[in-house]
Amino acid sequence: MLKRLPILLLLSCASVSTPRPPADEPAPARWQRIAERVTIVRDDWGIAHIHGKTDADAVFGMMYTQAEDDFHRIETNYLNALGRLAEAEGESAIWQDLRMKLFIDPDVLRAQYAASPAWLREVMDAWADGLNFFLATHPEVKPRVLARFEPWMALSFTEGSIGGDTERVDLEQLAAFYGSEAPHAGPVARAKSELDEEPSGSNGIAIAPANTRDHHALLLINPHTSFFFRSELQVTSDAGLDAYGAVTWGQPFVYQGFNDRIGWMHTSTGADAVDEYAETVVKRGDRWFYRYAGALKPVIERRIQVAYKTDAGMASKDVTAYFTHHGPIVRVSDDKWIAIRLMQKPVEALSQSFARTKARDLASFRKIMDLHANSSNNTVYADADGHIAYFHPQFVPRRDDRFDWTKPVDGSDPATEWHGVHGIDDSPHAIDPPNGWLANTNNWPYSVAGKHSPDRTKFPRYMDMHGENPRGVHALRLLDGHTGFTPQTLRDAAFDSFLPAFATMIPPLIAAHKALPAGDPQKVKLAEPIRELRGWDFRWSTSSVATSLAVYYGQALLRAFTAEAQHAGANVYNYAVAHTTPAQAINALDIALDRLTADFTSWRTPWGEINRFQRLTGDIVQPFDDAAPSIAVGFTSSVWGSLASFGARAYPTTKKMYGTSGNSFVAIVELGPQVRAMAVTAGGESGHADSPHFNDEATRYVTGNLREVYFYPAQLTGHTERTYHPGG
Repeated sequence: MLKRLPILLLLSCASVSTPRPPADEPAPARWQRIAERVTIVRDDWGIAHIHGKTDADAVFGMMYTQAEDDFHRIETNYLNALGRLAEAEGESAIWQDLRMKLFIDPDVLRAQYAASPAWLREVMDAWADGLNFFLATHPEVKPRVLARFEPWMALSFTEGSIGGDTERVDLEQLAAFYGSEAPHAGPVARAKSELDEEPSGSNGIAIAPANTRDHHALLLINPHTSFFFRSELQVTSDAGLDAYGAVTWGQPFVYQGFNDRIGWMHTSTGADAVDEYAETVVKRGDRWFYRYAGALKPVIERRIQVAYKTDAGMASKDVTAYFTHHGPIVRVSDDKWIAIRLMQKPVEALSQSFARTKARDLASFRKIMDLHANSSNNTVYADADGHIAYFHPQFVPRRDDRFDWTKPVDGSDPATEWHGVHGIDDSPHAIDPPNGWLANTNNWPYSVAGKHSPDRTKFPRYMDMHGENPRGVHALRLLDGHTGFTPQTLRDAAFDSFLPAFATMIPPLIAAHKALPAGDPQKVKLAEPIRELRGWDFRWSTSSVATSLAVYYGQALLRAFTAEAQHAGANVYNYAVAHTTPAQAINALDIALDRLTADFTSWRTPWGEINRFQRLTGDIVQPFDDAAPSIAVGFTSSVWGSLASFGARAYPTTKKMYGTSGNSFVAIVELGPQVRAMAVTAGGESGHADSPHFNDEATRYVTGNLREVYFYPAQLTGHTERTYHPGG
């Protein structure tokens, strides 16, 4: 039985308070006083190791160093979170801002800040102070909008995932509904290829001591995000904070990382925690009502103002937003207004995100999850006591499983209401499975521990909407039955070059070519490419021509099935594998051959000449140029089952494919008497193109050559670039 700690005791211990400053103390004096209690060490990779007397002091330094490295990304994240992006980018961002303002109300956040526990208010105060002190000491940095940060703003962006539940709201359909004062009467048709975006997600693998050479637990931390989305740093305090890992720009906690006792890795979940309700609305006079439980209830109306930049100055768009008790109305479908319901617990989410970084063992880590404020992440866990664990999100609403929650449910039926949330014990989870490993690749939880995984039949259907994926198949192949893992062999597994999707897709293509009649023009044209694919071992490499053929073939095939898959509500890869005819397979290879020949003069182009990493500027939207320096990358999109993910595509001005997402931070952690780790970050730590740390990790990144992590002060000896106080 795990020891359970009172959550109030846990959270009250999250920080050691310092005496409150005089109410009339000028902010610059307060900032300077805090800065003197904070020490920053920059190592020879530019990574910041921050130490403060209290947790709040450490957060102050943490925010200051993030702003040093890339203030622009911090501000942009909070412009997004607060619904103020259009104030910087103009009218094109109005609907994105409205989407956020449907869920974010500054007055509500101010009240929640005021009612937060003292320790959390101190963290939020330090968050704002650190950013404001940076701006005060760096007048050359010109914010686009946010010239001053207020503590309550920290609650607008609390969980740390790459997108967030709000991004389930389709902007085109939102604009169609609210584009005029009268709600739109019909749905918006749209067709967006899944190939336009790399599947978001991540890989997490935990290996128990029984399966490792040195009998210490191992953890793979491998988020797949847009590149340069997170900072890498270490934050410590005299109050027990000592966390290292990936920090989403602008947040006051390590999102995926480890301390000296435990490590945690989050992966995007397939659990359904966001629901849509089809509301039947009627108008009575000048008021809207919706049907519920046989009666009419008034639709709530709220006037929302969205400010936006124009060439002539600031302007604003006023929108009357509509809400039912289920949530805001975000679109219309078949004459029904669609309301969306999702988790809105910013105080609990920020508390959980920060407190888990200070957990010391499985019991305390598990107890923090009783806050039920994680809706979008699975968690893979390992610790120095030898425990490994997998946990499903802790905010999964308890619902009637008779309904299909992948579609809007009847908002007038009380049977579709939520009935609390599931706890750990009645959600899929695994703790110390006898096989000695756990892996999640955004696939379903029912293969997380091989044959010792949770039983799918014991859980509601809404616990997973993703199913299995090729990376999950790949991980099982690498882990099941294997022992004696070391940090290096786990690294090798993380960069294993096998592509299981093509092991499934290529044999039917070869058979289809063989079945063509002799003399068929396509049989003749494709004979050499088929010979290349027949001799392929389904492994990527920069020198592989077969990888180029397979990727372009796969892309052509998936494009052909995108519309059908969307209509069927299915994953396009799974749909294509199940429905491809021999003629469609041959045609897709023909298209791939023509495209390769047109773009590179020959289809015999090695993969590394096509698939490239390039970082030219610190812009959030990256420019790419075939004539500028770039680096060959062997690993592919995760669509094809590559655990090491590189989401790349060609642009209107390029022939080569350039990556913008996928592997963004990779760490291997050994949790023994002393923690040991190695890691790599895409590009480099700094967002400034003139910094030596802008691209100093690029070669290591593309080759998977992880560097040593300097976790203990002694490891920084001989590897220190600079030691200073904020503002120094």
